[in-house]
Amino acid sequence: MSSTAATLTPAIAAAHAATHTATHGAPSHDTVRPASAHAAAHGAQVKTRVLPGTALDAYTGDPNFMASLARGLVVIEAFTPQTPQMTISQLSVRTGLSRAAVRRCLYTLVKLGFAGADESQRYSLRPKMLSLANTYTASSTLANAAQPILERMSAVYGESFSVATLDGEQIVYIARTSVTRVMSVDLHIGSRLPAFCTSMGRVLLAYLPQDQLEAYLSRVILTQYTPRTINSVDKLRLSLRNVRRNGYALCDQEYEIGLRSIAVPVYAGNGRVVAVVNLSGHAPRMPMLEMQTKFLPPLRAAAAELGVFLR
Repeated sequence: MSSTAATLTPAIAAAHAATHTATHGAPSHDTVRPASAHAAAHGAQVKTRVLPGTALDAYTGDPNFMASLARGLVVIEAFTPQTPQMTISQLSVRTGLSRAAVRRCLYTLVKLGFAGADESQRYSLRPKMLSLANTYTASSTLANAAQPILERMSAVYGESFSVATLDGEQIVYIARTSVTRVMSVDLHIGSRLPAFCTSMGRVLLAYLPQDQLEAYLSRVILTQYTPRTINSVDKLRLSLRNVRRNGYALCDQEYEIGLRSIAVPVYAGNGRVVAVVNLSGHAPRMPMLEMQTKFLPPLRAAAAELGVFLR
């Protein structure tokens, strides 16, 4: 199974996350601290992020590229648990698409039942979006194989385990068991986190082909989420080399204070790393040495078992 087939697409991930919000209610300030709040609190590198709508210009002139479909997916991806409802103007600013293009995309999504609007013309995704996520999870060998493995591990160890893949500059959860809340963010299938400061992301980045890694390093914004977050490309390079040498990544409170995590790679039959298995826990009750001695062997066994399904 190729890494492309194993990756949850951005549109499906956004659909799952946004529909989770629509179904269960918007996240409360007591339980969720958006990544943007982290960035505002701790500062970020100054780099220009290309808006997704503008990025579509790279495909101009390609006769096989369906621009209207691409614009629709960009609009879908714009909805997040932090911004589940937006006006046409807000979506235009967020995506870089014209108001007219956003309006046509929303009109189509509303007609097909994938989106709706309230009386103040604030648009949101509708539960029908779950059909896209369900299609992925039902057809993905990786997701289907991972879930029972994670559930078995949680039953044995009483901890939270996850499987994720890389999508651009973020990791996307494709399977997860949650025994206790280990983060302020309510993680679920389809959730996305930055790759550079999470153990799962570090593993997936470390095993990228060199040209892909260099492209990532040239554009990544190293937001200072906590005082422990790696904040330079040179330090990140060194960390990724250590991950390849050790065969696992261990992150200590880089994304959120109090959170430690360890992750190992999942190999496909062609030798490529297509996913990662992870354990997350509260730092006060989970010493780093215990994570390495107690949990690294079963994580590696789970990754090997999962890799069998990809051959």
